[in-house]
Amino acid sequence: MIRLIFIVFIFTISAAFYSKGKTYVCHKGQILFKSEASLEVIEAKSEKLQGIINIDDRSFALMIDINSFEGFSTPFYKRLFNENYMESTKYQQATFVGKIIEKRNLEKDGAYTLRAKGKLKIHGVEQERIIKSQVSVKDGTLNFESSFSVFLNDHDITLPKIVQQKISEEIQVNVKGQMRLK
Repeated sequence: MIRLIFIVFIFTISAAFYSKGKTYVCHKGQILFKSEASLEVIEAKSEKLQGIINIDDRSFALMIDINSFEGFSTPFYKRLFNENYMESTKYQQATFVGKIIEKRNLEKDGAYTLRAKGKLKIHGVEQERIIKSQVSVKDGTLNFESSFSVFLNDHDITLPKIVQQKISEEIQVNVKGQMRLK
């Protein structure tokens, strides 16, 4: 049932974006996160980033399936991540939806530093964020890269005291991807 709701959500967003004007659609994208605590470094990556940018009104939507993260050092860490901290059966996706602040012609080849303002939703909790990205456009392909921090308590993710030296309260996130003009 939740998968069906997700498919309807993506279809609705896509239809709204396509009906409004020219769009970039995510061709390939990835998110890497890293927790650097005093006793442990934990990292994982997903190559399943999905997204769309409407270049006429500068609106965007990005989404990642929480269960798609791989590369944990042990299967135990992946299970803890999904079951105990992210509760991925209940909160299956993380999203960032909003607008690009700067007015740039994203059909024109070039390199840009852009800020995206929107709602970052993780673990069912939305936080308004401004995230800076490096963007390059060439021949109808837009490449983007961004790095930022996510604080677990901002998204109601609590850590038991027993693991506080193994999992950081501040998670480093790196996002990069490629979008094509449609």
